[in-house]
Amino acid sequence: MSILSIENLSKNYGRVQALKGVSFSVPKGTVFGILGPNGSGKTTMLGIIMDILRPTGGTYKLFDKVPDETLRRRIGTFLETPNFYHYLSAQKNLEIAAALKERGHDDIPRVLEMVNLTQRKDSRFSTYSLGMKQRLAIASCLLGDPEVLILDEPTNGLDPVGIAEIRQLIKQLHQQGKTIIMASHLLDEVEKVCTHVAILKKGDLVATGDVNEILAHDDIVELGASDMNQLKNAIHSLSGYSNLHEQGNLIQLYYPVGTTNLEAINRHCFNNGVVLNYMQLKKKSLESKFFELTN
Repeated sequence: MSILSIENLSKNYGRVQALKGVSFSVPKGTVFGILGPNGSGKTTMLGIIMDILRPTGGTYKLFDKVPDETLRRRIGTFLETPNFYHYLSAQKNLEIAAALKERGHDDIPRVLEMVNLTQRKDSRFSTYSLGMKQRLAIASCLLGDPEVLILDEPTNGLDPVGIAEIRQLIKQLHQQGKTIIMASHLLDEVEKVCTHVAILKKGDLVATGDVNEILAHDDIVELGASDMNQLKNAIHSLSGYSNLHEQGNLIQLYYPVGTTNLEAINRHCFNNGVVLNYMQLKKKSLESKFFELTN
């Protein structure tokens, strides 16, 4: 079952196209990252899904059905900055949130414990660190025990300790069977937390699928020889690499991780009359992969 199915979704603000015919599906039980630079359309998409914004075109389904208020009540949402009463305690703020949602009042002790705020439940919200405020916002999302969580930039502005706390909480919720849809502009965050990803660039979907496939590390083999033209000719009959780039006086061959055989490459070149004077195995970073997709 798909938790969310988007088909050709678009959104225009006058002449500005925030989303341009985006289509993908979120499988049940995944941590699905919507990844892209600021201005790529992530928050606009989440706003449409939660019925805050109206799409210009296209359709979407929740739980394989046409969306309605009953289906949305199965989803806990955290959009933009946490919005609580600064002069009230965490306990009081969650009581108000439960009353507005008309569900989840009995969940308050449980969700406070889940986000590690039980000891500070009677402290005013204004005394909380930013990381604690983010955790309280996630606690509010968890009221009523929703099946799905939608989180928009949950680690935005946090220090490394706060980021680690939110990351661990998301992993814990996933282990409990929650499906989590998370928008982020942080590549490291998505790579470490998410199982699946959709990458947006200026409203366009540039890639979607399993994180390990979309954001795979490539092995790069750099080769050099005294006669580069002869080396290029030899490489044309070499199999196994996915891409080739020329970098100065070197040739770079890109291989899927774990498939590189330096001995076989050297032997192939030698058998084709090329003696290599340079060979080095390097790793392509996730950052370079991300920039390749979005630039």
